[in-house]
Amino acid sequence: MTLTPGQRGDVTEAEHLLQYAHGKALIADAGYDADHLVQAVRERGMRPVIAMNPTRKHHRRRNSRALYRLRIQVECMFHRLKRFRAVATRFEKTATNYLAVLHLACMMLWLN
Repeated sequence: MTLTPGQRGDVTEAEHLLQYAHGKALIADAGYDADHLVQAVRERGMRPVIAMNPTRKHHRRRNSRALYRLRIQVECMFHRLKRFRAVATRFEKTATNYLAVLHLACMMLWLN
C-alpha cells in the first residue's frame, strides 16, 4: 500500500507498484491510462487491461471485457475499507498514522 497526496494522480506511483505485480494481466481503470505505463506492463510480459481515458484520440487499444469485469473485486475492497469510519473520514492528520489505520483495517478484513 502506498499513500500519496490527494491532489496527485494515481499513475505517478503505478510504475513503482508494478515491480511487485505478478500474473498474466494488469487490470486498471482510466486513471492509469498512460502510454509509458502500458509499455512498462508489456515489458514485464503482462497484458494491459486498462480502461481508456475518454479524451484519448491516438493509440486506442481493445480490452478484454471478461478480464475487465474482474476489476469489481478491487472496487468492492475499497468499499469494505471505507466502511471503517476512521478510514472514510480520515481522522488521522499525519500520513504515517493514516497509513497505520489503513493497515489495521486491511488486517481486520483479512482476518474476517
